Amino acid sequence: MSHASTKTRNGAETYESRGHRRASKARRWLVAVVCVGLLGAIAWPVMSYFEIPPFTDKGDPISYGKIDNKGDGTPQKPADSKTLMPTGPAADFKISSTLGNGTHVGVVKITGKKSGFTGKVWVWAPKEYDDPKYEKSGFPVLIALPGGPGFPNNYWMDNNLKLESSISKWAEEGKGKPFLLAMPVLNPKPDDGGLYWDGSDIPGQPKMGTWLTEDVPDLMRQNFRTIKSRDGWAFMGSSSGGFAGLKAVLKHPDKFKAVIASGPDIVPDSPLWNGHPKEKAENNPEVLSKQLIAAKGPDVYLAFQYGTKESSVIPKVNKYIATYGNKGPIHTHLEVIQGGRHNAVTYVKGMDASSMQWISEQIEGPTPSP
Repeated sequence: MSHASTKTRNGAETYESRGHRRASKARRWLVAVVCVGLLGAIAWPVMSYFEIPPFTDKGDPISYGKIDNKGDGTPQKPADSKTLMPTGPAADFKISSTLGNGTHVGVVKITGKKSGFTGKVWVWAPKEYDDPKYEKSGFPVLIALPGGPGFPNNYWMDNNLKLESSISKWAEEGKGKPFLLAMPVLNPKPDDGGLYWDGSDIPGQPKMGTWLTEDVPDLMRQNFRTIKSRDGWAFMGSSSGGFAGLKAVLKHPDKFKAVIASGPDIVPDSPLWNGHPKEKAENNPEVLSKQLIAAKGPDVYLAFQYGTKESSVIPKVNKYIATYGNKGPIHTHLEVIQGGRHNAVTYVKGMDASSMQWISEQIEGPTPSP
């Protein structure tokens, strides 16, 4: 070992090991690295919460399932005849947010081939979707619709409302199916001044009914393992979104089996229907209910929700249930939320209390792979 000479106060020569000096410097570096690591561990959740790069994966590409087995074009084989494997083409999803359990909400902007409308759709898959025992199984789809403007965002994609984490919790508790979520925009632009589209194909307007019932389901079938029949398809929505979901199930009972309609309108009332009485009647849940009862099926399951402080909603829902509820193929359920108001937080509580379990009992779930 080499040495370097140094001088003490009295001039005596002493010797210091260069190896010891290097060791001391290494210890200082180690302490610095540990401190930086600790600061990073403390800062990471904060920086991630506020989506400050590089502490977030927001905007990163994400795929929810392989279209083929080995990337060579060989189709995957489903677990059973009920399952539809992803048909492709794969959409260009980007991460919108990440939940505490590691699952991701993705978002993509698409132009619907059937409606011609261009808008955003947020999607989410529960953790069961990546469980090896379900790797060849189809999952049910819940199309979640917002109230209010419904553009340019869909508020169900917001982690603060806890729809995604609640679906995970309900699945673990046996109170609900592990649904895939599709969360599209509801309107083609802000509903300024009470202008909205009733989730319908109003003549001369963007085809929002086709967007919700054709293009959004097509997106899910292209990118996820789904269930072929209507037994794996349902809507949920609040306020105007509740109306759109209710109407979609009654208008297309061959495609959708159930809905959770929270604080919904019961009849179409957009001013854009003016001059189009025939088309308006064709999108009226009351008219559609009469037709479904007369046709004697297929069976649909309508879970209604309202809070006790929704004075304008309560009589309309009660009247519908009294007139059409549990008659023939129309099966209804009502969750009254004590102290509840006309908002999404109230409606998640109602789903937790009973509504999610009620519709889940009617919906097909994933089958473990053999």
